[in-house]
Amino acid sequence: MDPSLALWRRALAEGLGAFFLVLAGCGAIVADERFGGLGPIGVAMTFGLVVAAMVSATGHLSGAHLNPAVTVAFALTRHFPARSTGAYVVAQLVGATVAALVLLAVWPAAPADLGATRPSVRPAAALLYEGLLTAVLMFVIVAVATDVRAVGSAAALAIGGTVALDALFGGPVSGASMNPARSLGPALAAGEWRDLWIYFAGPVAGAVLGAFAYQLVRGEVAPAAAATDREESRADGQGPVRLPA
Repeated sequence: MDPSLALWRRALAEGLGAFFLVLAGCGAIVADERFGGLGPIGVAMTFGLVVAAMVSATGHLSGAHLNPAVTVAFALTRHFPARSTGAYVVAQLVGATVAALVLLAVWPAAPADLGATRPSVRPAAALLYEGLLTAVLMFVIVAVATDVRAVGSAAALAIGGTVALDALFGGPVSGASMNPARSLGPALAAGEWRDLWIYFAGPVAGAVLGAFAYQLVRGEVAPAAAATDREESRADGQGPVRLPA
């Protein structure tokens, strides 16, 4: 993340990232419903690829959260300034909603409800799934974004791969949203509100759990890594969020 960028520019990067996430991921669901050929594996890979692409494109600008749950978890674990949280979350929600409205303009009949997430199991089970799926994703994100020992050019692949993995085994169960913005946009555009609360409560709780779980496993930072963290924290004034491009 580039702290020298104005907040509105970083928020804009987040909004664009969320826009492309929904446009590509939910667009793949719509295309598969309309034309076939992708299937669950193709849809999962689409979500993973677009996340990897957006992390590569915007990670050095905004941190590439792309997800309100991720932003909230970073703020609660003091890896992101609370004063910037609102701007990021609003930008992510708006970007995702605009993308869903673009899909609605192309597909007025809203095939597959424009990719709206719906559970195929009882709500409590879907809530548990969404929480655990997001916890796994956040665990990986925190590892590559805050720990100097894990930073590398493979960060985008690690995060995108985790999204695809979660979607492969969780998609048929809960929809594998892991992202309130990704669920809200299609819900608004398609008018599909059933069980939407699951895709807010589950991802936020799961992201917080995953973030704190990594901190627990990580334990005390080695002196050299701690010194680097302090230096970078002083340089940007907001903690060691260094998601690489």
